[in-house]
Amino acid sequence: MTAPLSIEIDSLSKRYTLGKQVRGRQIREQLVEWLSNPFARRKGEVIWALRDVTFTVPQGQVVGIIGRNGAGKSTLLKVLSRITYPTSGSIRVRGRVASLLEVGTGFHDELTGRENIYLNGSILGMRRKEIDKHFDAIVEFSGVAAFLDTPIKRFSSGMRLRLGFAVAAHLDPDVLIVDEVLAVGDAAFQRKCITAMEGLRSGGRTVLFVSHNMAAVENLCSRGLWIDGGRLRMDGNATDVIRAYLASYTAEGSPGEALQTAARRGSGELRFTRIELLAPDGAPCRILQSGDGVTLRIHFRAERAIRHPNFGVQLFTEMGTLITETSTDLYGHTVASIASGEGFIELSFQALNLMPGRYAVILSANSPVEAKTFDADVRAVVDVEASAAAGTTRALSSRFGIVYFRQRWNTDGCQPVGSARDAGALTG
Repeated sequence: MTAPLSIEIDSLSKRYTLGKQVRGRQIREQLVEWLSNPFARRKGEVIWALRDVTFTVPQGQVVGIIGRNGAGKSTLLKVLSRITYPTSGSIRVRGRVASLLEVGTGFHDELTGRENIYLNGSILGMRRKEIDKHFDAIVEFSGVAAFLDTPIKRFSSGMRLRLGFAVAAHLDPDVLIVDEVLAVGDAAFQRKCITAMEGLRSGGRTVLFVSHNMAAVENLCSRGLWIDGGRLRMDGNATDVIRAYLASYTAEGSPGEALQTAARRGSGELRFTRIELLAPDGAPCRILQSGDGVTLRIHFRAERAIRHPNFGVQLFTEMGTLITETSTDLYGHTVASIASGEGFIELSFQALNLMPGRYAVILSANSPVEAKTFDADVRAVVDVEASAAAGTTRALSSRFGIVYFRQRWNTDGCQPVGSARDAGALTG
């Protein structure tokens, strides 16, 4: 049986008109300009934040919305939340809607945390009795009990976010709209947010989730929408949409990455010219995800024939910590000789188990037979994005270290509180 639709959007467009720049001009100058031609039409630049966006969302689906800054994601959520209205097109949202679009939306700085719970709840459509019913749960979820009677202007941005999300989540909405809620807050709160959204999904509620955290989108959402330049570029399985979105960075430049050669040294009889990052299917990519397989295709040009060349690769963190070093000789992959001209070598990793961040690849080429270094200290930069490939329930980050290991936990030996084993300890 097909689930009823929670959201229906048809040919949605939103246009903004930017006003003329008048900063720095005196009122007298503006008045003279108007009096000289009072009937002139003073047009501003027209920006289409959304253009002909059409999609539907069945009840109970969690949808991740991704895209670059300025793509129109937040505008879409604001239109759905009725904070702003569309220029054209139609929207239909069934049921009660709760939105968390910006930190502290619906809060008054001079009121206490307690007072703002009631204020924010009423803005979201909750009756006082309903707020009273959920008050303790809201406070516990937010973790701000100690500051409940403190003016919220003294709250940090993280505390404001926790309180705002707690109110929105306990509204028991039919549709929850969330914009970058995981961008602020510690790991424990992020886990609470994800658990709350999973609970809404299992309860048949609909969630629209905007985030730049690709791992969180992939873990939480079954479906993804990619907004690009105000248009819906792709709608499908979350993992497929994320892969296509990250691959789009490749199309912006040449297939090969330029090398940084300011510190290069060596005789120059062999020079590295560029490096390509290839996905397991052979497609070029500029951004990798944690846990992905990758091949480094390293291009070079030799000015003459070279006997027994040895190609080396080092991988460093952005702060200069060596992660690994390898070479053709080290792994017994002997190259007898190479001819003059263009060529390339490939180094493949089955799984690049790096935490998200930026890394440096340092290339070198020498010949032990000739006791000569041809090219060295040639650098390329690799960006690694978070991924759900590690099997974690929330995003990995550099604070967990440099690498992660695929793992499995077994907690069968843990007896929960209240079990027969510790019943005596609880009553003694």
